[in-house]
Amino acid sequence: MDARLQQYEDRMKKAYEFLESDYNTIRAGRANPHVLDKLRVDYYGTPTPIQQVGNITVPEARIIQIAPWEKSLIKAIEKAIMASDVGITPSNDGSVIRLVFPELTEERRKDLAKEVRKKAEEGKVAVRNIRRDGNDALKKLGKTEISEDEIKQLEEQLQKLTDKYIKDMDALMEKKSKEIMTV
Repeated sequence: MDARLQQYEDRMKKAYEFLESDYNTIRAGRANPHVLDKLRVDYYGTPTPIQQVGNITVPEARIIQIAPWEKSLIKAIEKAIMASDVGITPSNDGSVIRLVFPELTEERRKDLAKEVRKKAEEGKVAVRNIRRDGNDALKKLGKTEISEDEIKQLEEQLQKLTDKYIKDMDALMEKKSKEIMTV
């Protein structure tokens, strides 16, 4: 890998990792604690991730349990969940909060699969934009610093990187779609 292409590979990798973390927040019928990753709770005036104010467990396949370290946080956590796009009403017994995930309907599964495809397409567009930026930068270098043959080689390497990350994103999309469509 040419050092001049390293920054573009780093950016492509970030785009892939962003897609991966985005997929983790999509619920697929099973309880996944990552659906709470983006939620913040008002903890002594500071917006704090839910993971930092309590213990999150998955006691059963479709239940997430949140045990706050301070009982006074139960209302704040419930409020944060209700205000979010998780789409589940929390219940509490005074010491723990439970989120019970209902089975997804066939229609909802199809909608989620479409959303997964859309997010993958956005990720692939980002990777292609990074390739374009790289090609533009190489053309500018070609006017002053490097030969046309070197530019061709670097462009081919950049294209291989692009193909690799797009293939990885497609595989990630297939995996997530399969997970969603599995009843």
